Amino acid sequence: MIIPVRCISCGKPVGHLWEEFKERTEEGEEAKDVLDDLGLDRYCCRSLFLTHSNLIGKAAKFKK
Repeated sequence: MIIPVRCISCGKPVGHLWEEFKERTEEGEEAKDVLDDLGLDRYCCRSLFLTHSNLIGKAAKFKK
C-alpha cells in the first residue's frame, strides 16, 4: 500500500527515492534508467519499485 522505508529483502533504505521515481516515470522516462540513476542495483529493490501499486485510496474507504 505505502512504499516501505527499507527494502524488505536486503534492508537498503529506499523510501526516500519513491517520489523521484514516480515523478520521472510519469514524465516519460524509462523505469530502467530511473532505477539506475537512483542507485537501485539489486533486483529486490528494483522489484519493490516496479511492482508497487498504490492501494491507499481503496483502503481509506474502510476507515471508520
